[in-house]
Amino acid sequence: MSDSFLGLDEPPQPKQEAYRVLARKYRPQTFSELIGQDAMVTTLGNAIRRDRLAHAFLLTGVRGVGKTSTARLIAKALNCIGPDGQGGPTIDPCGVCEPCRAIAEGRHIDVIEMDAASHTGIDDIREIIEASRYSAVSARYKIYIIDEVHMLSKAAFNGLLKTLEEPPAHVKFLFATTEVNKVPVTVLSRCQRFDLRRIPAEKLAEHFARVSAAEGVEVEPEAMALIARAAEGSARDGLSILDQAIAHAGLEGGGVRAEAVSAMLGLSDRGAIRSLFGLLLAGDAIGALAALREQYDLGVDPQAVLRTLLETVHGVTLAKLGTAATTGQSAEELKALRDWAAGLSFPALHRLWQLLLRGHDEVAKAALPIEACEMALLRVIHASQLPDPGDLARQLANGSVSAPTPAAASTKPAEPAMPSSIAELAAHLEMGKRFQLAQQVRDYLRPVRFEGSEFEFGAARELPHDFVRELGAALREATGVNWRLKCVEEAAAPTLREEQAAGEAAERAAVLASPVVAAAMQAFPEAELIGWNNVRSNQA
Repeated sequence: MSDSFLGLDEPPQPKQEAYRVLARKYRPQTFSELIGQDAMVTTLGNAIRRDRLAHAFLLTGVRGVGKTSTARLIAKALNCIGPDGQGGPTIDPCGVCEPCRAIAEGRHIDVIEMDAASHTGIDDIREIIEASRYSAVSARYKIYIIDEVHMLSKAAFNGLLKTLEEPPAHVKFLFATTEVNKVPVTVLSRCQRFDLRRIPAEKLAEHFARVSAAEGVEVEPEAMALIARAAEGSARDGLSILDQAIAHAGLEGGGVRAEAVSAMLGLSDRGAIRSLFGLLLAGDAIGALAALREQYDLGVDPQAVLRTLLETVHGVTLAKLGTAATTGQSAEELKALRDWAAGLSFPALHRLWQLLLRGHDEVAKAALPIEACEMALLRVIHASQLPDPGDLARQLANGSVSAPTPAAASTKPAEPAMPSSIAELAAHLEMGKRFQLAQQVRDYLRPVRFEGSEFEFGAARELPHDFVRELGAALREATGVNWRLKCVEEAAAPTLREEQAAGEAAERAAVLASPVVAAAMQAFPEAELIGWNNVRSNQA
């Protein structure tokens, strides 16, 4: 067998470079590549030019906005020596000198990165304190980058305080955290703080467009807008989603499509949501539920449907205000939003928002999410068929519409205009939800004279001093008539409670006198009579 057959005389093949995800491959290497943080870059640039550098920086913000990347850029800016080796600190590090390249590759001996999530104790901080006493080996500054600094223990924070307040001139501390509220005030007061903002979806979409162009991948504008919105202000999250979308698109060509991104993220199709929104406004309950089930069968989460409906209501409201269109909106979507904006009032839009927001919260907690979503949509449809309260009040005021008569307003049985007995009076109070007052009427009032709106009564016990006034106000509210009420000392009939008790006593006596019960009581002297209503009904 020849050596050539074994491949021994073939030139060595170059080692294939390992694939790097987009979030790492396109990490910003200069401040100009850091998107959405212009105010911080300006402040840092001025501080460097005026030689007013703080000894400690605290970078805070949500995940993926560039906290650790910014810390590395600051390390570059402070240690850059320029291509000729004679440069000083600059907001525009060259990226070609040895310190810049070593920091970018994570191998600079004087730039130490520590993850506080896995190094939380005082011993880890004690090592930093001891090492900070020694000058930098080759750089201008020895820099400590501590990520997720809020994870340090109380003892570790306390051990760091003195060094943090008066560090050696050659040491700089750079802290990064997503939960600044967990960092002690004593540490915050010793740092120059930068709050990194969420990156707007428009800037993210532009950045992702540049990345996809560099990768040679075509991405639809609507798909790019979906990715940017799903990133929620985080460049890293957005690049991870873009990476997944490119992989999802496969090798067959055609690029990344909005439908594929929606399916990948479990998002509802915006065209389908627009159709669903139109069905809701039209009051088509059957069609709306069918459209919802169709989305659900495709794997879309019911909560995602309501979230997209909320985005639609927000978009209609902005269109009604005349604001500029959002990046990535299709012409069809813009036309639909403007048409709805022309036909919906602001009160109607606010009512839609509240109803959908309530439904979104209910679905999040529901044991049956799809059923809860259906009920939420039905509630929206029912509310859309009701007249606007403000318009209805104005029409009633100017007489363009008349108030319904009592007969036409309800099919419920007509209520008596005026109670004719103390029992009816108590019932009126209960219908007005004056339950305590109704109970007092039943328990304490002994009727003497009841004629029309005049009521004289005795009292089974001393009544509260304001009882008559409160009862008169409640009856006036219930009947629309001013009552004449008077508590007298004359002989009076028993109270409703006394009547009930007397009736129960008579019924008990009748049961005890019945032959069967009398024989049972004689046979069992220690027996007691309970539930005599059942005895009488069984005998009957």
